[in-house]
Amino acid sequence: MTRLAGKSALITGSARGIGLGFAERFIAEGATVAIADINLEAAQAAAKSLGDSAYAVQMDVSDQASIDAAIAAVVDHSGKLDILVNNAALFDASETVDITRATYEQLYAVNVAGTLFTMQAAAKQMIAQGHGGKIINMASQAGRRGEPLVLVYCSTKAAVISMTQSAGLDLIRHGINVNAIAPGVVDGEHWDHVDATFARLEGKKPGQKKAEVAANVPAGRFAVPDDLTGMAVFLASSEADYILSQTYNVDGGQWMS
Repeated sequence: MTRLAGKSALITGSARGIGLGFAERFIAEGATVAIADINLEAAQAAAKSLGDSAYAVQMDVSDQASIDAAIAAVVDHSGKLDILVNNAALFDASETVDITRATYEQLYAVNVAGTLFTMQAAAKQMIAQGHGGKIINMASQAGRRGEPLVLVYCSTKAAVISMTQSAGLDLIRHGINVNAIAPGVVDGEHWDHVDATFARLEGKKPGQKKAEVAANVPAGRFAVPDDLTGMAVFLASSEADYILSQTYNVDGGQWMS
């Protein structure tokens, strides 16, 4: 299929996991994709594995100069920017009384400010081009409700949902659709860190938290990146031209809204 034929996409945090899955599917749908990641070597390896329609861009979404340089690199390579996927994010967990300012500032710098100012930079480029575009922010079911040990992370993802609503209402006058995806639990190497964190905080055995979480998913399993790619392609395509400011749950039934 070629629902994204001729489109130029930038996906942040796409050297692995969900972002890499999006890149692979976007390319299969005809897009050229910038694999943007803070780890340039990992981005280069990912781009190489995806073929000629992918290229690597080093990008730190917590740094404005890096954001601006990444947008410029996309335009230099492809001549335009049609699609942005704000996928880069950090996770942390701790008891409320143990939250530090350093952790708070780090997560907000990436998950909130990174999403906002990358979205802003992409929107400026899309407005200058004059033919609209699509912006997809990665929220989370964690942004739908609080969790006892995940105060900071949950609040950052709630902010992403709110920013998506406001930006979508503002940018549609320029033909830019802003929407979001709220995944549930997605399997991948990042879950080793998540599981170890909860094992320490809740006194669980390695692997126990992951098994408990999977058992509570109505669909009966963790998601894999391929479970999310269909929604991403849809929101990036012309099929979603009349959709804006929405956050779609792709979570195996964990949250209904």
